Amino acid sequence: MAIDTEHFKEKLEKEKAELEAQLSQVARKDPNNPSNWEPKPNERDVSSADENTVADGIEEYEENNAITNALEARYKDVMSGLDKIKHGVYGKCQICQKEIEEDRLEANPAARTCKEHINSL
Repeated sequence: MAIDTEHFKEKLEKEKAELEAQLSQVARKDPNNPSNWEPKPNERDVSSADENTVADGIEEYEENNAITNALEARYKDVMSGLDKIKHGVYGKCQICQKEIEEDRLEANPAARTCKEHINSL
């Protein structure tokens, strides 16, 4: 059975746009490597701030970093899925090369493995 790559491309493009919107809230594109995102630095002037303000800024940055890492990992999976569609290899398990089940792709269009190998990567 052939996979409707256009359907999954639309799903991946939509998720890509959503992820970029979410990422832009806590991160910015790395000017040295536009394929990477980096957490936004604290924009408060801490030069004359008290310890609590500095601590709040550090905590905010650490939260942004954690959120950025999680979103960026998903973003890279989505981009990989789009690249696979472009190169005609979308929907193949990276472990066994069999087709990934369509219900798995519906649930996660960026899936890299079939159900049998779901925990292999």
